[in-house]
Amino acid sequence: MNIQIQSVHFAADKQLKDFINKKVEKLISIDDTMINADIYLKVDKPESHDNKIAEIKLHSTASKYFAKKQANSFEESIDLASQALKKQILKNK
Repeated sequence: MNIQIQSVHFAADKQLKDFINKKVEKLISIDDTMINADIYLKVDKPESHDNKIAEIKLHSTASKYFAKKQANSFEESIDLASQALKKQILKNK
């Protein structure tokens, strides 16, 4: 399983990357046909509220899953996106 994390216009710290890996590993355990995961972290308009965006793309042998969420922190947006992906995976399974 290949997990690729890309942070746009900033450097993500190790703690955030570990948090993302933990969340994605939980999603992978639901469906063992996952091939790779692409995670994009963005900051939208730095002065605004709820400006942290997380996009997660999961690729399996059967299908592709995508979720994009926006929140106050990257941890919260990753958590919301992983919950949405979990629903998608369980529905498709």
